[in-house]
Amino acid sequence: MEAEILARVQFAVTIMFHYLYPPLSIGLGLIMVIIEGIYLKTGDEKYKRFAKFWTRIFALTFAMGVATGIVMEFEFGTNWAHYSRYVGDVFGSALAAEGVFAFFLESGFLAILLFGWDRVGPRMHFFATLMVALGAHFSAVWIVVANSWMQTPAGYHIVGEGLSARAEIVDFWAMVLNPSSAVRLAHTVVGCWLAGAFLVISVSAYYTLKGRHPNFSKTSMRVGLSVAVVACLLQLVLGDISARVVAKYQPAKMASLEGVYKTEGNVGLYVFGLPNTPERRVDYGVQVPGLLSYLIWGDVHAPVQGLDTIPEADWPRVPLVFQSYHLMLYMWGLMVVAAFGALYKLWRGTLWTSTWFLRFLVASVLFPQIANQAGWMCAEVGRYPWIVYNLLRISEGLSKSVQASHILGSLIMFTIIYLLLFTLFIYLLDHKIKDGPIEEEHGSPYHGSENLLKELER
Repeated sequence: MEAEILARVQFAVTIMFHYLYPPLSIGLGLIMVIIEGIYLKTGDEKYKRFAKFWTRIFALTFAMGVATGIVMEFEFGTNWAHYSRYVGDVFGSALAAEGVFAFFLESGFLAILLFGWDRVGPRMHFFATLMVALGAHFSAVWIVVANSWMQTPAGYHIVGEGLSARAEIVDFWAMVLNPSSAVRLAHTVVGCWLAGAFLVISVSAYYTLKGRHPNFSKTSMRVGLSVAVVACLLQLVLGDISARVVAKYQPAKMASLEGVYKTEGNVGLYVFGLPNTPERRVDYGVQVPGLLSYLIWGDVHAPVQGLDTIPEADWPRVPLVFQSYHLMLYMWGLMVVAAFGALYKLWRGTLWTSTWFLRFLVASVLFPQIANQAGWMCAEVGRYPWIVYNLLRISEGLSKSVQASHILGSLIMFTIIYLLLFTLFIYLLDHKIKDGPIEEEHGSPYHGSENLLKELER
């Protein structure tokens, strides 16, 4: 297998594994702020206990996110040396800003968040929680800004020629506020909120099925549902705006998302289909006529630019982009069913006794994770064959001296390590969830026979 393919696979494996954790950290950060804010307002100690439990889960996801994110920076230097040199000025600025605004903020207040419950006042602890959550969001800001610049470059000029060419920033804020950064950032952050919200919903449903921690379950379920309902509605709007931006600035990606091989009007939106690139059609397609034209241009008869206007050498991998995009939409649909279905049952008073729906809610933790992975895939593969859109091809960004055998060896090694880390994460997460908020309610869960007897009596 070629070095380029292996390098792309290795980076995909690395970033997809890493991206399991930051969305949970960002989403749980918002949940912690809400629950601890309620505690600060009401003074009810149960909210403090609930916030402590979710802080323990947050700490686990945060640690995994930090550990798995470091590898990607080394891969830039080993596998993508020319790319690193080409975008170093741009990425250096964004990553430096992330270090200042995100990592310093998080690390400065993380110890207070984790260990300061009985050492600082409630207001100071809430401020620390707010700063850690804000730092997690700032981390997303600068990573998405850097990635969005690769999608829609702005605020730069090219100096040098050939292998010495590189992009230099001439307008920092034009780089930060490039045409796609704002909507992509909002879309990404709301996706993270959904990941955190559905983890809370899933755990709350699990406890309800097991008949454990009823007060905790009901409170956490209501908070998780509140965030999930708002986030699902926001994604509907942000997804629409994002698609319009893609249609304007990345027509090849837009055409691939919906399998538009020929430029024409009254283009429908596919519910399902199998793109057939050799035949330039979508097989077994089920679509809503005219909907894509209407969503992009506000007119069902408006033409949508197809792949026929773009050199075939510049086409993305249409089937992969198409299917990952629609998988993301399917997951959003399932999240809507879960969130609004639970809200309706909560209003009717039947949520806590509906066993089949609670099981569905336990499984719902997977929906935002799959959606986030699929969304990343269609965004990145949709940029193919460009590593920086219309400026630098993927094949040009590869390190010239790297050997396929070296990449394959490190790919196998990292895959094994990641599988072990994921197994450890699932084990620790399962352990914390099964222990539940006992420690927060009674001290250490098995500290002394008295606490154990009380727990058994419950």
